[in-house]
Amino acid sequence: MMAIFFDLDGTLSDPKEGITKSIEYALKAMDVTVPEVDDLLWCIGPPLRKSFEFLLAGEERVEEAMFLYRERFADVGLYENNLYSEIPALLTELEAKGLDLYVATSKPYVYAKEIIQHFGLAPYFKDIYGSELDGTRGDKGELLKYALFEAGCDAQSSVMVGDREHDAIGALKNKMTSIGVLYGYGSKEELERAGVHYLVESPSDITMLVCR
Repeated sequence: MMAIFFDLDGTLSDPKEGITKSIEYALKAMDVTVPEVDDLLWCIGPPLRKSFEFLLAGEERVEEAMFLYRERFADVGLYENNLYSEIPALLTELEAKGLDLYVATSKPYVYAKEIIQHFGLAPYFKDIYGSELDGTRGDKGELLKYALFEAGCDAQSSVMVGDREHDAIGALKNKMTSIGVLYGYGSKEELERAGVHYLVESPSDITMLVCR
């Protein structure tokens, strides 16, 4: 049976407001110059520690930034999030076709679970896989390896759906099929450069692709 693993940020929901405002909060508290919002969009998707390493030009203050970010995100930011309108219909259709659905995100599991529950999506997914707060399994390749093992899924019968290069690269490392969504935060060029197998313009295109 085919299993489909969905990224969260930029694939199931749009977390722009919560992520960018929480990064702004952390940088301001550290008295670091805050980029414009549009200059922080690249931070949506990759492991947050890597983003802060770049923003702070090194690792020295990353843990401080992570603490401050989570101080706001855990309380407010994770709810500053919008579900893409076609997602409930997509998940309903895929579930009706007997496919096994999972979430695989670099976001910490504790936050991913809360967001999925907040949007009422938990019944669609057999399980949710995310990183740990200490950064363990923040790499998408490692996360998918762990998720495939825990779920007992055959990699060659599994699909990773995501909007950034990390999703495509992680899928390739694990010999999974990758679908890149163009309604999220990754560009066509980024995804193609990462070796994505298929590209879709909207959530409804995913059903057509996996059920053809």
